[in-house]
Amino acid sequence: MRPLHRVFVTGATGFVGRTVIQALRAEGYVVRCLVRRGSERDLRGVEAIERVEGDVLSPQTLEEGMAGCDAVVHLVGIIREHVPTNTTFYRVHVQGTGNVVAAAASVGVRRYIHMSALGAREGARSRYHQTKWAAEEAVHACSLPWTIVRPSVIYGRGDGFVSLLVWVVRRLPVVPLIVGGRLQPVPVEQVAQGVARALSRPSAVKQTYEVGGPDRVTLGELVDLIGKVLGRRRILKFNVPRVVVRVATRALHRLPYFPLTPDQLLMLEEDNVCDPAPFFSTFGLAPLPLATGLRQLLG
Repeated sequence: MRPLHRVFVTGATGFVGRTVIQALRAEGYVVRCLVRRGSERDLRGVEAIERVEGDVLSPQTLEEGMAGCDAVVHLVGIIREHVPTNTTFYRVHVQGTGNVVAAAASVGVRRYIHMSALGAREGARSRYHQTKWAAEEAVHACSLPWTIVRPSVIYGRGDGFVSLLVWVVRRLPVVPLIVGGRLQPVPVEQVAQGVARALSRPSAVKQTYEVGGPDRVTLGELVDLIGKVLGRRRILKFNVPRVVVRVATRALHRLPYFPLTPDQLLMLEEDNVCDPAPFFSTFGLAPLPLATGLRQLLG
């Protein structure tokens, strides 16, 4: 069988997507990116890639864009809904994934990598995880040789979570905290390398890999670690009562700059941890301690 050559990437303009492009190119692949109209600027500075205009909710543009590609890496996802534009978890995660796998099968793609999320499961509490699970079910039902990757919190330059905590620690004298579950932050570079290497690993076909770093931390412990890396001797913190957080989130989550939605709060209240050993061993990667990763990010 001839080797894979050209890889079609959805979600290429996002935080994870830009790093996946770099990892794919480092593995020798030609990368073709699906770009929604108006988001081309998000790929400024990314060289030597092919760009096609389209949308995961437009099946025709998917088939046209995938023509001539050997593999698909599907990264599209949203962390919060935008009802005025009908940008919902169901449309993006479930319908979008259904369109992508159907188009990939139609044009004869030979390999499919799917980005899901740690916590996706039957009976999940949050709509985000429910729809991520429904998307996985669509992948399971397709005829493609698939691999699913489920990361915990991904951090790196430009992420929307750890970077926010860094901003808070740097600027606020006291850090408000939500008492919740544990997280297992993982560097974006390692997630991207695993995704790129999965394409050439026959043993990864029809496997689901949960991904996290080697350290399991609460939100408070993560804030303390960020403070230590930034040179803060002591971080003053206080736990916001859960009922206050719930009321405020329900009332304010539709404001564009309010950082939390009710769905995200549900996810923060539960553990988001896993055994990442199969991911690291399969793709030849060494887990990076969280303190080391933060020093590299913030240094």
